[in-house]
Amino acid sequence: MAEAPSQRPIVVLVRPQLGENIGKAARAMRNFGLTEMRLVAPRDGWPNPDAGPSASGADDVLQAAEVYDTTAEAVADCAHIYATTVRKRGVTKPVVTPEQAAQSIRTDAGRSAILFGPERSGLETADVALARAILTVPIDPEFGSLNLAQAVILCAYEWSKGTDLKQPTKEDMLPPAPQEELEGLVSHLEGMLEPKGYFFPEDRAEATRLTLRNVLTKPGWNHLEVRTLRGVLSFLSKPPRKTTKR
Repeated sequence: MAEAPSQRPIVVLVRPQLGENIGKAARAMRNFGLTEMRLVAPRDGWPNPDAGPSASGADDVLQAAEVYDTTAEAVADCAHIYATTVRKRGVTKPVVTPEQAAQSIRTDAGRSAILFGPERSGLETADVALARAILTVPIDPEFGSLNLAQAVILCAYEWSKGTDLKQPTKEDMLPPAPQEELEGLVSHLEGMLEPKGYFFPEDRAEATRLTLRNVLTKPGWNHLEVRTLRGVLSFLSKPPRKTTKR
């Protein structure tokens, strides 16, 4: 069952600096089914012409983005607020991973928001103080730096695990070829190998045929792939083409 819009977390970018990064964050959101973005005092104003190209088609997220003067105003209607940071900044709050936060967001009543700080400095203590919990990831202590889009995509991906989003590539894949077509491929190749003495010695011929069949049936070829392979075999069985010297 698809998640209701009210169950999806709101992504709140607090004082974002570059329009390009806002666009990349929108793209990361849209990849995993999140559509509601709120901006708190974006440095270069809003709309920002640099955001669109970086969003790579997530224009609906950018067009619907709401702008607020303060973080408190941006999360006023939210019951559950998570502040993304690798530092507690003197605030004592529960610390959760993106996975734990996602689980709570899917089950807790009321709207949820995830706060992401400015690219250069991250969230300030006053922003973190508004949150119910600190959201962080295990990260190399000597290099605890994620860019804005990376942070957004980590959280969005964990939330998406509990939804009915599907692998895009699977929708485009052709179904496996029927057994009849695979048998044709096997017979075609065996027919080319037999006169060449491939199945020798005779006492190993059956085992060799079985191994060959396993190789050809294991990948799960679709009908187009089987036809392509048979075309290759047919081409290889023809005499070499004569080339005309100039």
